[in-house]
Amino acid sequence: MILYELAGRDEFRFSPFAWRTKMALHHKGVEYESRSVKFCDRSPIEKSGQERIPVLVDADTWVHDSWSIAEYLETACPDQPSLFGGDTARAHARFINSWTDMVLNAGVFGLIVRDILDHVHPDDVEFFRSTREARVGKPLEEAQEGREDRLVAFRNSLQPLRQTLKSQKYLGGDAPSYADYIVFGSLQWARCASPFQILAEDDIVTNWFSDQLELFDGFGRKAPGYPA
Repeated sequence: MILYELAGRDEFRFSPFAWRTKMALHHKGVEYESRSVKFCDRSPIEKSGQERIPVLVDADTWVHDSWSIAEYLETACPDQPSLFGGDTARAHARFINSWTDMVLNAGVFGLIVRDILDHVHPDDVEFFRSTREARVGKPLEEAQEGREDRLVAFRNSLQPLRQTLKSQKYLGGDAPSYADYIVFGSLQWARCASPFQILAEDDIVTNWFSDQLELFDGFGRKAPGYPA
């Protein structure tokens, strides 16, 4: 299989959605080749019929969107470990997917948006600045300014994760599932694109994230990034 993911400066790969997919591929034990795509040039994925990444290519099948890719892998690799653990667990993971997209990612973005600029591919700097400043309505420096004052509110927003992890080791229960990889992707996004520590050292979420970094022979930990 071929995975098209967002390019970054040097070896940095910070897309939260690509990280969900890469963890899912490792969970399934699927070998894949990673190819990078720039923000400003989506021509490598034009056969997918859209411009969003990640995109997974399996022979003649092109699948885009991290959730759709997870569902595809679950169907295409039925003899490998399940990403969801059943239809009910899949439904729960869909809720976590939506919560992460709408709440967690928004919080992370506000804390690291200017730092991300330092980690995008050099050809993407102008594109990223102009599009993200249009989104937030101000310079990236202003958008990130005062993040220390917003950090408590962000950490408070993680309380549902803490409450869950107090009673079980993983969001998936006794073993990691795609639900874990969804949230992991967002925290890995911050680790790979910013030196700013968004988690407290004594947070149970920090411990859970550290465990996720060590999965699959430390695949997440080995990725270029900052201490976590």
